[in-house]
Amino acid sequence: MSGTRTREPGEVFGPRMTLFADVLSVGLATALSCLPLLTGPAALSTACAVLRGAGEDRPAGAGPYFALLRRRLRAGDLAAGTVLLAGLLLFAADLALAGAGLPGARLFAGAAVVIGAGAALVGLRACARPESLSDWPAAVRAAAGDSVRDAGGSALVLLAVATAALCAWMLVPLAFLAPGPLALALTAVDLRRTQGS
Repeated sequence: MSGTRTREPGEVFGPRMTLFADVLSVGLATALSCLPLLTGPAALSTACAVLRGAGEDRPAGAGPYFALLRRRLRAGDLAAGTVLLAGLLLFAADLALAGAGLPGARLFAGAAVVIGAGAALVGLRACARPESLSDWPAAVRAAAGDSVRDAGGSALVLLAVATAALCAWMLVPLAFLAPGPLALALTAVDLRRTQGS
């Protein structure tokens, strides 16, 4: 592991522990920024951008996160948040209709879950793309293509989401830290895609 940097003078922990602390602080900042649901996509996209920058020796953590989020919040980000909110409401309504005992409810519920998982996959992969900082439609188009072409990466994204949800379910306070590792996983999958091509 010749590429790993050694400890700086006065540094208590090594660089890996520093990255871990940065991921947790970015996760907490992202969770707080997602509380108004309209800012969810921008918050997760910003987390991915900050963690991508950490791999390029740029500062990471809550400070750089909030600085970038303040600079980038614009109408396109709020439109992406509106699409997220509308999708969540539509998904909840579909599941409520399926639970009402209508004919074909099981098939309808299964289709709704598959479509919802596909939409979530594309949305999460779009957040990890650098284009999401300035052009959401381009990021979504590219993420849709990536979701089909890179089946392994798509499986990793779904596994990361399941792991984050399981951690939050097992210990509720972890829900406020889970966006950091999730953003790191999304960024790693996107970097895997770019380095593999």
